[in-house]
Amino acid sequence: MREETRTLILDQDLQVEAYRFKGIMQKFPNHFHEYYVIGFIEKGQRYLLCKGQEYIINPGDLLLFNPHDTHSCEQIDGKALDYRSINVMPDVMQKAVKEITGAESLPYFTQNVLFRHELTSSLKELHVQILQKEKALQKEELFLNLLEELIRTYSDVTFPERAPEPSDEVKTVCGYLEEHYTENIRLDDLSGLTGWSKYHLLRSFTKQKGISPYSDLETVRINQAKKLLEQGVKPIDAAFQTGFSDQSHLTKFFKRQVGLTPKQYMKIFEQDRLEIEG
Repeated sequence: MREETRTLILDQDLQVEAYRFKGIMQKFPNHFHEYYVIGFIEKGQRYLLCKGQEYIINPGDLLLFNPHDTHSCEQIDGKALDYRSINVMPDVMQKAVKEITGAESLPYFTQNVLFRHELTSSLKELHVQILQKEKALQKEELFLNLLEELIRTYSDVTFPERAPEPSDEVKTVCGYLEEHYTENIRLDDLSGLTGWSKYHLLRSFTKQKGISPYSDLETVRINQAKKLLEQGVKPIDAAFQTGFSDQSHLTKFFKRQVGLTPKQYMKIFEQDRLEIEG
């Protein structure tokens, strides 16, 4: 018997809904939503009718529905559907657009289907972060970057030209991250230090530093964890002392940056430590 799961999470940090359908065969009649839908198919092939236009959608295709875009869909390959999406209320979208452009407006997406689009992987990464209930900063970065790309390329919103910004604000943010790396930092916290919008902070920081605020924060945490591991602190304790949610979270980022697991790194210093203590 086919296993069917339907998951819905309201992300309190982003104020968006995340849907995941797995193994469903349901046909959806013509309908519309009062919010934006950004989604993609992971498995299965569907016939989509949107605003009178017919599409055949496949895994990797990105779907964009504006509020009140009428659409219906049904499975056409005889296989079950796996699907992920985020639902963005108009007030949340308007706030995001103001962060990105400085103007209060709602975008109208001019294309409903982006075939085999590279942003599908960005949406999946964001969706996974939401379902895993990751911390706010990483999700906010992914969310704003995704919206910026979609709005800039596929909507009627005009983007203003930005003059180069001084780096004093970025230095202030770096100092804050170094001092508060154990805390659950949000973009709102960093934005308040600079007077910039969250989007402008994210873009300016990344341009000047070469990495995003979240990546910078994780680097600070990894460097602090290395110091603790060198002193013989166990990986699980080092994780909690440096702001990681658990040992596996530390291990993931540590191995990506250092090329070793925390335990492997700690063992490098064990002999020297024994000789000093002896």
